[in-house]
Amino acid sequence: MIYLDYQATTPLAPEALDAMLPWLRDGFANPHSPHRAGRAAKAAVEVARGEVARLLPAGGRVAFTSGATEALNWAIKGTSGGIVTLATEHAAVLDTVAAEAARGRAVTVLTVGQDGSVDLDMARAAIVPGTGLVAAMLVNNEIGVVQPVGALADMAHAAGAVMLCDAVQGYGRVAVPETVNLVAVSAHKVHGPKGVGALWMRDGVTIAPLLHGGNQEDGRSGTLSPALCVGFEVAARLMRERADEDAAHVERLWRVAVDLLPGWAINGAVDPRYRGNLNVRRTGLDVNRLMSELRDLAFSAGSACASGSGRASHVLRAIGLSDAAARSSIRLGFGRYTTEEELRAGIGRIAAAADAQRIAA
Repeated sequence: MIYLDYQATTPLAPEALDAMLPWLRDGFANPHSPHRAGRAAKAAVEVARGEVARLLPAGGRVAFTSGATEALNWAIKGTSGGIVTLATEHAAVLDTVAAEAARGRAVTVLTVGQDGSVDLDMARAAIVPGTGLVAAMLVNNEIGVVQPVGALADMAHAAGAVMLCDAVQGYGRVAVPETVNLVAVSAHKVHGPKGVGALWMRDGVTIAPLLHGGNQEDGRSGTLSPALCVGFEVAARLMRERADEDAAHVERLWRVAVDLLPGWAINGAVDPRYRGNLNVRRTGLDVNRLMSELRDLAFSAGSACASGSGRASHVLRAIGLSDAAARSSIRLGFGRYTTEEELRAGIGRIAAAADAQRIAA
């Protein structure tokens, strides 16, 4: 199989797997227990917490969660006041915001331009006193566009609000602005294990608990897995240590991919954009047929979280694409472990299958 779906999840780094195995096999103690084994597990968790924090702003703390969905839910539901967010946010934000609106919170969902970026004048007009939370994704999971989160954070602070950054796709790849107040991240998007994420909270920011119980994470309840935390630690360390190497590799792959798809339109801005995300469309393309014919290639027609819904991508519709154009789009995601040879082979087969569709039509 050729894997081109890095936005859905990334391959587990071998180093992360190796680091996790001893904690799965022998270091199984509860890190919240006071005995020797428990203290050893807790020490491992604390080392992991420090490493994950190194890719985040200074002056805050990392609380481990089950993933970014929990972190985002916690951040949104744990704050008060009106909410301002973007139409292209992940469902974990938009659906949570909708649930808060049903409970009576004022909500404003800002539109974006054809390039996928928010209009800052529109944002400034919407982020007013009474706003309690502004939520925006650093790197869009479907089209890779980088939002001006720093500018939005300045507006939020001027209105007395806190800024939540969904940095799931950008963590370790695009710098998180130093001025944000809350940041959600996930291990499995950066070559770590599934089932662990984190919410970073700036010092002085207090949010209400989402989960009640033992309060193991000072506001978040639940027993942590040392193995998952250690896997996240190693993944985060590799993202930091390999940042330049990974970025150069992704840039090379982007250029190869674009050159191999002449006549295809790129959805969203080319710059600023994380180049490991190439979302393209071709008029009249039957994506369902394409995916059926190429079952040994892993690529996407949109967000993995929305697959099977039968609906066109809300992100592509938000940037002005028609329903037909959105349904004629595919997302190719690549990164650290993608070779140029397999990228060329995969895209070559996609292009050939798309050409065959056009000839048959």
